Amino acid sequence: MSTTTTCTTTATGARTEEAAALIGGARERIDALDDRIIGLVQERMAVSAVIQEARITSGGRRVNLSRETAVLGHYRDALGKPGTALAMTLLELCRGRV
Repeated sequence: MSTTTTCTTTATGARTEEAAALIGGARERIDALDDRIIGLVQERMAVSAVIQEARITSGGRRVNLSRETAVLGHYRDALGKPGTALAMTLLELCRGRV
């Protein structure tokens, strides 16, 4: 096994070059997906700030608990229990940005 092969398989945890190549390609795809997800979260935060601003300006509260409950349920229904934790993190990121 060459130094390049050893380095490639060590970096991916694979035991063959073929598996290392597959993993490397899949990781690139995951990195691209993560970039898109981060962009969508940032967009969600911006939209949430607009909503909060409108709600506060009209005399309402910054947070709408019934809406948050609906969001939590949506994520839980789609992703199971870990979806609830993900939704809680999103809601936390989106609160109080006004």
